[in-house]
This record gives sequence, structure tokens and C-alpha cells, in this order.
Amino acid sequence: MPRELQLIAPYALALEAYDDPPLAANEVRVRAIMSAISHGTEINLYRGTSPFHEKRFDPQRRLFVADDSQQSYPQTPGYEWVGEVIEVGSSISEFAVGDKIHLPRPHRETHTFVPADIAKLEVVAPLPADITPQQAIFLSTISIALQAIHDAQIKVGDHVVIFGLGALGLLSVQLAVLNGAARIDAVDPIMERRELATGAAHTFDPITEDVGAVIKNETPGADIAIEFSGSYTALHNAIRCVRMGGLVVAAGFYQGGASALYLGEEWHHNRVTMVSSTRSWGNPHRHYPLWDRPRLREASLNLLKNQQLRVDELLTHTIPFEQAQAAYALIDGGAHDVLKVALDYEDY
Repeated sequence: MPRELQLIAPYALALEAYDDPPLAANEVRVRAIMSAISHGTEINLYRGTSPFHEKRFDPQRRLFVADDSQQSYPQTPGYEWVGEVIEVGSSISEFAVGDKIHLPRPHRETHTFVPADIAKLEVVAPLPADITPQQAIFLSTISIALQAIHDAQIKVGDHVVIFGLGALGLLSVQLAVLNGAARIDAVDPIMERRELATGAAHTFDPITEDVGAVIKNETPGADIAIEFSGSYTALHNAIRCVRMGGLVVAAGFYQGGASALYLGEEWHHNRVTMVSSTRSWGNPHRHYPLWDRPRLREASLNLLKNQQLRVDELLTHTIPFEQAQAAYALIDGGAHDVLKVALDYEDY
């Protein structure tokens, strides 16, 4: 029987068996090749620090609410999954056995889906032959980074500072270059990540440098700062480094209280605009209907196809699906050399 990864309690994962029912005429079945773990959403769920640990999000009222009936566990994490078509329904013409496909679905050994249902939220089509599974597992990640770049409204000649040089931040450095930013600064306490920020004019260690002070000693301040790390200290430093009337895009998954965020200081006195960036939970693109999730995904695939983005150096660890617990623990440990971790289903 195939298995799926379940989060059964904070820091506790299990592989649970499930049945694949007979395939319907309008369905496609895919076996797993590889799936990538999100360092933001998934790791906060793994730690039990996500708001979903104790609350329920009410999509009608757009509110987190306390709900004693809500069961926090088990959960099926994951949204970056690549597989190979092994069976198609009799009414399916757009897929064939052997096609490779990317799906925004949890970590499991098979997925069965109705193409028309997924198409409402995401483009679903066979991957080009020259896109490897190791590259395809970055499609959702690229879409998230591209959403943040769009929210930043970068113009040719802008000065941009990017905080947090994980996979999202490093992709955003590349995207900011493509968008015409005149100067890009990159901020991360890990030297190895700063060295990967190709395209950044300056890199900063926020532990040893006052980023806002250094930037404002040299310039009037950045036009835009994008924060990916989910750290309130980093978000506060992003606010400090932008000029009067500047823009801060908060793209991290922030948890708990914001004790390091002092809104009475630069945010208030410099009339800084701060916007949240997310492409999920029913949030429309800020340029909808011209842009939506399917178009973001299509643009992300084209960036990979045209070799305008480099992702190969961002996949630092590939771990067998059976060792998923170790993979999550590796990310949670915060080792300097961990950028993107993928689960490999080769044995299935």
C-alpha cells in the first residue's frame, strides 16, 4: 500500500498507509519522484508554533478563531511535489503515462487528481522534457518569490534590500536583477548564504552590522525592502533601512508576539508602507485579474525553461522519504548549509 507523511504531534511524523481507489474516467494517477519541504509553513507546523496549532482560520470572515472542536492533528504537510503519471482515466486526453508533473500537494507516494479541479487554482500540465524533477520542485517556491517581487513593485533604478537568504531570498535577488533594480543589498547572518547572493552589490551580516545605519550613511535609504526570514528583528531592520515613504514587503511566515518590532520608531516617523505577501488562502494577486496563481506558475516555469533563474545550487540535501523525520529535524536544526531539502521516493 502507498504511504503518506502525517504530522501527528509537534516534532512527530509518521508514514501512514492509505488505499488508492479505482481510477475514475476524469482522473489521473501519479507516483511520486520527489517533494520539497517548506522551511516556513511546514517547519512552523512541525514545531507547533503555527497559529493552526490552536486556532482555525475562518475563510468566510477571514479570521483566526478559537475552536475547541478543531483537531490540530494529524496533518498532511507539503505543497511542492513532483511525480510521474502511471494511469489516466478514459476521458483524459491532456496527460499520458510517463508524463512528469508538478502538483501543489502533500508528501505522499501517489496522488490522484481531477485536472479541471486543480486548474481552478494552478496550471496543471506535463512538465517540459528539459526540466528535471530537481528543478521542478522549486516551482511553488519561485511563484512565492515572484509574488513578493510583484508586491514590491520594483522599478528600473530602484534600490532594493532583501532580508533572509534562504531559497526564497536568493531567488528574489535574481528576480530583482531581472526586474531592473539598480542596487540590490542582501542580508543574512550566514556567510555561505551571502556568498550565493549573485547580483547583490553589497551583503550584510545583521549580527555584526547595523544594516539601516550603514545604508543610510551611504544613501537616502532603500526604496524597497523585502523580508523573507520570518524574524521580527529582521522585519524591524527592513523598516529601518528604507527611505521616507519607502515600502517593506513582509513575505516571511511570522510566529508569536512581535516583541522585536518597534512600530513607534522608523515605521511611524518615516511613514513607511508595509504590505503582506502571500499567494495562498484565497488572496488575489494585487494585479488581479491580469495576474493570478495560474499565471504566476506559468511565469515561474518559463523562468526555469529559459534558464533565467538558477536553482541547482539551492537544493542542498536529498533524503529518502522513509527518513522524513530526519529531514524535518535537519531543517529545524538551522545548519548553515541547509537551503532546500527534498524527499526522494526512488524506492517506491
